Amino acid sequence: MTVTTASIAVPHPVFPGRWVGGASLVLGPLLLLTGVLLRLRFDFFFPAQLSAYGHHPGFMTASYSFVSAGWVLLWPGVVLLAATIGERARELALWGGALTVLGLFARAFHAGVDHLAFQLVAVQGAASATRTVSETYGAFHIFSSLNAAVMGGWLLLAIGAYRSQVLGPLRAAALASASAMPLGVLKGTTPLSVAAAAGLCVALVPLGVAALRSGTTSRATVAGRLLLLVGVGTAMFLFGQVG
Repeated sequence: MTVTTASIAVPHPVFPGRWVGGASLVLGPLLLLTGVLLRLRFDFFFPAQLSAYGHHPGFMTASYSFVSAGWVLLWPGVVLLAATIGERARELALWGGALTVLGLFARAFHAGVDHLAFQLVAVQGAASATRTVSETYGAFHIFSSLNAAVMGGWLLLAIGAYRSQVLGPLRAAALASASAMPLGVLKGTTPLSVAAAAGLCVALVPLGVAALRSGTTSRATVAGRLLLLVGVGTAMFLFGQVG
């Protein structure tokens, strides 16, 4: 059984499978990079982020939505990548995959706090929201215990991907750069943010494309699945708006 640097050349697990896992590896990094670039012109710290939302609510909503969707959509791809790494580096796959997925849970929590803070701007104004966030910024939450996982998981995955020959040295380093992405709530964009998001694209998107192209599936099956995805996605969106 072989593992190459150009593709995921191992049997795909039933879950997440090559379709879900491959799409995750393609869409997650691209959405993340898009969201990071959208807020590039605003200062990194939270007062500027809240002020930017006050002046450009639709723009900032799009930016933070892309970023949060990117992080959430990455988890099936991480599972698929860890399963692939596990063919040759079981411990690194286990710990790297587990810590990275836990880190993505923490990112989702941060996204929820971001959303609430922006609603405070909409209701109370940027100045009041900034004061509230400033007074509560250091409040305890259980997900702060996952800060090390947010950063360390990507490093272990990168080491495992290199040692198992899933990625070459340059793309493994690009994957490791994801650990440099700032963590916490209401974080804007820095040069490190752009480098981390771009690194994920360089490392993961080709793996996702290779996973999607592996195997044999008829065009009719692909078209049917896409239609089903659009239909289910639309229904879930509309149902979510009900409350």
